[in-house]
Amino acid sequence: MNWPHDFDGYDESDFGSSVGLGDRPALLVIDLINAFTDPDTDLGADVTDVLAETERLLETFREHDLPRYFTTVAYEESYGDAGRFVEKVPALRELQLGTDAVAVDDRIAPVDDERVILKKYASAFFGTDLQTELTTNRVDTLVLAGVTTSGCVRATAVDSLQYGYRTIVPADAVGDRAEGPHRANLFDIDAKYGDVVTTDAVLEHLSDNETSVNDD
Repeated sequence: MNWPHDFDGYDESDFGSSVGLGDRPALLVIDLINAFTDPDTDLGADVTDVLAETERLLETFREHDLPRYFTTVAYEESYGDAGRFVEKVPALRELQLGTDAVAVDDRIAPVDDERVILKKYASAFFGTDLQTELTTNRVDTLVLAGVTTSGCVRATAVDSLQYGYRTIVPADAVGDRAEGPHRANLFDIDAKYGDVVTTDAVLEHLSDNETSVNDD
């Protein structure tokens, strides 16, 4: 990605090297649930473009029979499983288990055996079995789509790196409630944790390499 030169203290020779896509990429669609995709909710924003790019990614990953996962965030009625998170962000009280608010948006709904991983905090790795799933499927690259760039996408990108995965974030397939946090966190992810690219670049790579998780 081409970034404006308004971030001091980063030497291009020491930050932001490309890790690229490996042989076994998986797509992780983060929190594109109704509470976040409906701009009329306290947690939501207009992420129509993000949904459209995510749909393109899903179509291609399905065509290549590559792993796809979704996440949602939902809490029990007592909020005993929300810890201090719900104190810090009271709007999370909208996310009750079993309600339509925590269902994946119908525009990119899971199909067949695509899993929706339930999480309680920002990272898709924290307190979930995502790592086990990725290991089972021999995944070496995690492509992240969804919301929000400054929250759950960033947290997952950091953990993805720490678990040893090549981490790819298509900038047009992630979104936030404000442009400033969105751009700042994309810059930081690209500098330290993964490659910030475009959806077109990911699709072109998959097309050129005809990657399949079932290849030997």
